Amino acid sequence: MTDKSQTARAFTVESRDVLRISLPMMIAYLSTPLAGLIATGVIAQLGDENLVGGVALASVIFDVMFTTFNFLRAATTGFTAQAVGAGSKLDENRMLASGLIIALVSGLLLLLVQGPLGAFSLGVLGAEGAVAEAAATYFHWRIWSAPLVLFNFVAFGWIIGRGEAMWSMILQTLLNVLNAGISYYSVMRLGWGVEGVAIAALVAEGATALLGGILILVKTDRLAWELPGLKSFQRSFSVNGDMMIRSFALLIGLSFFTRQSGTLGIDILAANTILLRYYFFGVAFLDGVATAAEQLAGKAVGARYRLAFDQVIRLTTIWGLVFAVIVSLAFMLSAGWVIDVLAPTGNVATLAHVYLPYMLALPILGVIAFQMDGVYIGATWSRQMRNLMVASLATYILTWAVLQPLFGNHGLWMALLVFQSARSIAFRLMLPRLADRTFG
Repeated sequence: MTDKSQTARAFTVESRDVLRISLPMMIAYLSTPLAGLIATGVIAQLGDENLVGGVALASVIFDVMFTTFNFLRAATTGFTAQAVGAGSKLDENRMLASGLIIALVSGLLLLLVQGPLGAFSLGVLGAEGAVAEAAATYFHWRIWSAPLVLFNFVAFGWIIGRGEAMWSMILQTLLNVLNAGISYYSVMRLGWGVEGVAIAALVAEGATALLGGILILVKTDRLAWELPGLKSFQRSFSVNGDMMIRSFALLIGLSFFTRQSGTLGIDILAANTILLRYYFFGVAFLDGVATAAEQLAGKAVGARYRLAFDQVIRLTTIWGLVFAVIVSLAFMLSAGWVIDVLAPTGNVATLAHVYLPYMLALPILGVIAFQMDGVYIGATWSRQMRNLMVASLATYILTWAVLQPLFGNHGLWMALLVFQSARSIAFRLMLPRLADRTFG
């Protein structure tokens, strides 16, 4: 919440400001799925499908867990960007401290409940036999990285909120390169198997947290430090709670698509999975623009300067659409080769080509949703973000209930497109009213 009595701090936003943040973050986000593919490929080289299945199942647990806590990064970005816009080192440090405290306490709580948490999660996923053994091994090593991962979320959010995208790219790239490199060395050279992949993630998160901590110590004004008070924690918990629900809704939407794909047959599931994972590579470009929107919109809100805010909306819309078109064209040109390489059978490849047009439309229809996510995060309009995301999810489920029985997998893809479109439209329509209220 900004102080409406504060005098506006004028600044301009140009295309180079958007690209200065977007381009490094695109590189950083692209490295994440590549590191995951390398780790999976290393385990696959051992020739034991039980190990591959075990790591895949355990990875789902951590994907859900850490995606749930990703609100720490988003909220910290918004708080920091607003403090930068207001020129308040004290607010910046206070909200950083509250985020770090929440992250470390949450991480330690996850360590305390790791036994029942692991047993429950593996039970829900239906792991049995050698697959369950491999999954449990991975889980019981990887869980020790939880406090480090949550610390890194806050550190990333703080760096992005300050507009220092190059440092964020360095941290993210360090994390992913170490993870991939240590995975290869520990499994292929040391013979550590599943433990090696989990230890690689732990070491990589630790090294990244160390560098992030050094950056915090070097870049913060030590004279402006003070322990966060009750008001700071209340604001943090309110915004973080809303963003956690928003993250859950998004996760449910994507998981629902995968689950419903499975009901249509193993070949449909495989084809949809290939298309969706390929799409996630393109998401890195859209997320880069969204990250620029987070920092610049938050800075404008903190500065109480509506003109700069409007410039952010205009320029991130233009560049978001540019990159969305580029991504869709790149998908169209490369999809044939990618599908043929990834598809395990000819039938799966044929099906993937049939449903490819839906995947090509996703970046175009969803780019405004990504941009609006960034704007709402930067402005910390968390309650509205939560409500609109839940409403979009409900629209998605209702659309699926009508279209899939009529059109099968075509209907499922149509519902996913409606989900993205509903997010884009609802968030954009709400924007002028929220901006008027924020800037007065």
